[in-house]
Amino acid sequence: MRLPNQWRSSATGQAEGGDVVLPPYGVRLLRDLRRNRFVYMMALPVVAYYIIFHYVPIYGLQIAFRDYSPSVGFLLSPFVGFKHFLAFFDSYYFWRLIKNTLLINVYELIFGFPMPILFALLLNEIRLNLFKRLVQTISYLPHFISVVIIAGMITDFTTRDGLINQLIVMFGGDAIPYLQKPEWFKTIYVGSGIWQGLGWSAIIYLAAIANIDPTLYEAAKVDGAGRLKMALHITLPGILPIVIIMLILNFGSMMSVGHEKIILLYNPLTYSSADVISTYVYRKGILESSYSFSTAVSLFNSVINFTLLVLANKISRRVSETSLW
Repeated sequence: MRLPNQWRSSATGQAEGGDVVLPPYGVRLLRDLRRNRFVYMMALPVVAYYIIFHYVPIYGLQIAFRDYSPSVGFLLSPFVGFKHFLAFFDSYYFWRLIKNTLLINVYELIFGFPMPILFALLLNEIRLNLFKRLVQTISYLPHFISVVIIAGMITDFTTRDGLINQLIVMFGGDAIPYLQKPEWFKTIYVGSGIWQGLGWSAIIYLAAIANIDPTLYEAAKVDGAGRLKMALHITLPGILPIVIIMLILNFGSMMSVGHEKIILLYNPLTYSSADVISTYVYRKGILESSYSFSTAVSLFNSVINFTLLVLANKISRRVSETSLW
């Protein structure tokens, strides 16, 4: 098919009379696909992954509203409405799961969120490049350690004869079985998460710092500003949009806690402090085969997360004019 001359003349379709004539959207799309075909081919596996593993499974969410039985399938399982949601709201575990999930996320937000920002600011002040690269490499390493190995290390260090208790006994204290004490679980979980993700999370802030105009620092030096004032008045405002975006994303996952490490660390003695929504879904869905009930709980969790994300984005747009959309 031959395109009209005014569509082929330029990217904007300049007509003879000087008026801009834009080609139809379909023509522009085909032109872009042909021009950037190799870029789209590289993106195809990522798009396929999200379609197959994130969008297609949405069809299965209907089992949250049915008494699902694998033998009869989705559509033939009896429809029960909000029965499973109401059962979860009335259960003994509801408030305990909500409290534990929120507390762990709040602790991670208060103590874990600022740490990569502070770490990136400190790294930015290091002038010896060799030492700076060494510190960065060491800080990245824990991110690449398997969560199973991390859980094993935590278990070994916190047992009665572990390294931590040996140091405590050496200084005259009493050994504490940390992983058997509910009051210690959140501290161990959040602290180990900060250690594991500190360096990796700081990468995005270091990239934002690298994009700050260096002439701003030169002007500040001329005016007599020191390192601290430049960090407070140039570096922090320069990375503030990235900080706000990351904060919004953190608010959007306030009801989500990764279940892998918790499952590896908790035990019946610490359920009162360690049991969260994701671990409860795992026990009900995988171990007890309550597919409909666990799907209802997980769907409730996702709806709350989505609501928090929208609210945080709306508040941020009004307060700082920075938002995800």
